[in-house]
Amino acid sequence: MTSTKLRRSMLFLPGSNPAMLSTAFVYRPDSIMFDLEDAVSLREKDTARLLVFHALQLPVYRDIETVVRINPLSTSFGPLDLEAAVRGGADVIRLPKTDTAEDVEQLEAAVVRIEQQCGREVGSTKLMAAIESASGVVNAVAIAQASKRLIGIALAGFDYVIDMQTSRGDGTELFYARCAVLHAARVAKIDAFDVVFSDLNDEEGFLKEVELIRRLGFNGKSLINPRQIELLHNAYAPTQKEVDYARRVVAAATKAEEDGLGVVSLNGKMVDAPVVAHAQRVLRIAAASGVRK
Repeated sequence: MTSTKLRRSMLFLPGSNPAMLSTAFVYRPDSIMFDLEDAVSLREKDTARLLVFHALQLPVYRDIETVVRINPLSTSFGPLDLEAAVRGGADVIRLPKTDTAEDVEQLEAAVVRIEQQCGREVGSTKLMAAIESASGVVNAVAIAQASKRLIGIALAGFDYVIDMQTSRGDGTELFYARCAVLHAARVAKIDAFDVVFSDLNDEEGFLKEVELIRRLGFNGKSLINPRQIELLHNAYAPTQKEVDYARRVVAAATKAEEDGLGVVSLNGKMVDAPVVAHAQRVLRIAAASGVRK
């Protein structure tokens, strides 16, 4: 079943930047992702790994979901990153460049071994798979179902469009991949995350893209700048009209349950279980982010 946790915003932080690692909690994203891969140069890999290991244990991050993007396990950095992230207490490991279900299975086996060695509860480290290629998109359903530890799959746009021999544009180049990743997530009942929007000065373009992925059904989006968090959360917030209707649906469902009725009725119309579940989700989002401004 899809998690009830909100994951609208996942803020990327370069693992080699100690100032950002120690202060990013103030921006209150739903998840913070410490990046040991693309955002860190080769000469800074070891330093970044140590910085992230210590940052994970800071009390200020105890109430924020922490994600670590490791380097691929096929590199010399990946296994070391994984050791540090699991032992440091990361909530989620994000695996980049996931092409097959076997990539996820390999990651899970390594995580189990580390959990057992360091005394961490087996199963407590969750996983994310980042899909960045045509192969990953084609195998998305198998990837999404590869492990019960997976909390979501993410589409990473830059490497994907390079693999497809195109470039970022109006979103047409990502439409099939977005739909494939989203459907795979829904089949596996996990979350789906959209690509980074890299033009920090194009607020209008960012909001247009957010509205698209929200309407498609994505749970959230990867971000590279704290300025985007409030914009994203507000765009995902329900309208007052949606909140009012959701309250009526939930009230009707509660009354039907109290009366021992198997059918929920609102204004003379039957309301089925998916509508009730959607209303409950609307109210959860409203509780977290308020009503859309």
